[in-house]
Amino acid sequence: MSGAVLMMAAWAIESLCGYPAWLYRRIRHPVVWMGALVEWFESALNRTELTHAQRYGYGVATTLVIVASATAAGYAISAALIAPILGLVVEAAIASSLIASRSLYGHVAAVARALDQNDMAAARAAVARIVGRRTDTLSSGGTAGAALESLAENSSDGVVAPLFWGALFGLPGMAAYKAINTLDSMIGHRNERYAAFGGFAARLDDVTNLLPARLTGLLIAAASLRSAAFHTMLRNARQHRSPNAGWPESAMAGALGVRLAGPRRYCDTVSDDPWLNAGGKAPEPQDLHLGLALYIRTACLAALLLASIAVLPRLL
Repeated sequence: MSGAVLMMAAWAIESLCGYPAWLYRRIRHPVVWMGALVEWFESALNRTELTHAQRYGYGVATTLVIVASATAAGYAISAALIAPILGLVVEAAIASSLIASRSLYGHVAAVARALDQNDMAAARAAVARIVGRRTDTLSSGGTAGAALESLAENSSDGVVAPLFWGALFGLPGMAAYKAINTLDSMIGHRNERYAAFGGFAARLDDVTNLLPARLTGLLIAAASLRSAAFHTMLRNARQHRSPNAGWPESAMAGALGVRLAGPRRYCDTVSDDPWLNAGGKAPEPQDLHLGLALYIRTACLAALLLASIAVLPRLL
């Protein structure tokens, strides 16, 4: 069974069902399991009395152990499921838990609904679930912009990237990517606590997202049918502080004709980032609905690409 076929089945299950709440209540989620393991290693090994080199070394070891464990678990599951049809269904159901297209849409749609009702408290609370910046002082436009940035970036991290690595290497590749991404989100921060311990995880995440992020940007631009999306992406993507997030975010900015990124506040610090598509208008709540519609078109285009990869070898 090809990885592309498995990813098509997994994505279909995730799109229809998501991750069931009843299952989460009983066993939580694979990312929660990975997160608990990261927390255990971090609390045990990331000690302030150690030197920078020692903390970095322990961070490298932690990253390799967790990624190897996730990869081995994925391989063991794939190897155990030998029944052709039943094996595909079960493996696809497990793989579906590592895709986040349905939940991403739901989280961003919650922000849009709150803005439609002029409920800023609910809108800020909803956007706080998907961004890392301070949201308590965001305006309605700032809230919409933050949600659009998260929608664009997580289209890559939560959807295209796991499908990309799953299509190449099956469930083991998908699990390895998800472990790397979880490590980066938890310890890959550029602050005093994590700069050393999480430095390797952050660089590894940059490498594994290199191709998926650019592919996501191209898919968003193509789905928008606007040349401005391509031009903005090529012009502004490298200005983003992340080597990867700038590609889907700048494509989204150009597609909608809005400016994204720019200065933002994290806790008590302000990050003076450049604007993507600086000549665009400030985001407005209605732009969030346009962004969600573009996200659906992008997902359809990605599904078509995945299907062609699955079918093409059979036609040759």
